Amino acid sequence: MKAVELRKLSDEELNEKIKAGKAELLNLRMQNARGSLEKPDKINLLKKDIARMLTILNERKNETVGGNK
Repeated sequence: MKAVELRKLSDEELNEKIKAGKAELLNLRMQNARGSLEKPDKINLLKKDIARMLTILNERKNETVGGNK
C-alpha cells in the first residue's frame, strides 16, 4: 500500500494490518526455507509495507507527545 492510503487508516486498523503482515511474512519465510516460494521479492515488499505502517504510527505518537521540532 502507498503511504497516502495508510495515513487514512486509524491506529487500530494499522495495528491489525501490521499483525496480519507479520503473520504473512512468517508464512513467506517458511515457504522460502522449503523452496516452495514462487516470488521471493514479495518478502522484501512486505517488510517495507510493515516498516511504512510502523513509521506512520510513530509519527502520530510523536505528534501527540509534541516531539516534532
